[in-house]
Amino acid sequence: MAWLSVSFLTDAECAEPMCDALLEAGALSASIEDADAGTPDEQPQFGEPGAINTPGWAHSRVVALLEAEADPAALLAAACTNLGLPAVPAFAVEPVEEQNWVQLTQSQFDPIRVSDRLWIVPSWHESPDPAAVNLILDPGMAFGTGSHPTTRLCLEWLERQVTPGCTVLDYGCGSGILAIAAARLGAARVAGVDIDPQAVEAARANAERNGVQALFADSAEPVAGEYDLVVANILANPLRVLAPAICAHVRPGGRLALSGILREQAEEIIGIYAPWLPLSVADVREDWVCLAGTRP
Repeated sequence: MAWLSVSFLTDAECAEPMCDALLEAGALSASIEDADAGTPDEQPQFGEPGAINTPGWAHSRVVALLEAEADPAALLAAACTNLGLPAVPAFAVEPVEEQNWVQLTQSQFDPIRVSDRLWIVPSWHESPDPAAVNLILDPGMAFGTGSHPTTRLCLEWLERQVTPGCTVLDYGCGSGILAIAAARLGAARVAGVDIDPQAVEAARANAERNGVQALFADSAEPVAGEYDLVVANILANPLRVLAPAICAHVRPGGRLALSGILREQAEEIIGIYAPWLPLSVADVREDWVCLAGTRP
């Protein structure tokens, strides 16, 4: 036995202070989960920069990792004392065995089928369909590995829109998956831009791995010019602010797709982009939408 996992129930107000107190008392790590996860009472947490929301769950579960020789009761008592709590909550203890964490992590990511001809394949997997367009992409620091509904919506849009010889800009490129997919689908020139230098480096590495020529730059090196297709899979707040900049890259007659937008945000975003081009809902998956339109 290598470690101990200690878990207990609490509320949203107490969960984060308890995590801090547990770490101060000697826990190796502490995290908060939705105690109702997997039930009809599960509460997804959506948030983005500038959004007003109340994070946390009314029914929270705190999970702490301890050394094997630690005394869970004593550690919890110390944490509760530091917070001024009168009693130690009921808790459960489970052993955590030594494992090959790399192998375990890799086993959680299988190839993702986007369509009949487009797959996302981790580098340690064989492609289920060698004849398909296979994007080699490992889960990493940058956002966008194909599993999130917004990424899938944008990939499906690109598959419908990319034609041989067209030009594509991925605005907010993250891992570079959309630009790389566009190149593999036949685009002649692809580019991506992101505010995160780590994302740009990840995108460049992923493009090289996939044998794709693409220009990736961060916000200090803005990508100039107009493109046949522009796709921006970010979040509603930056999409609001960046509307003029994004639309300026769409050539007359070119097409724009936006995602990272919740259903209830769609009409507002459509209104914000109306001065430049008309948008409509192109597709929906779960609570997310993809908006698309053509610049006059």
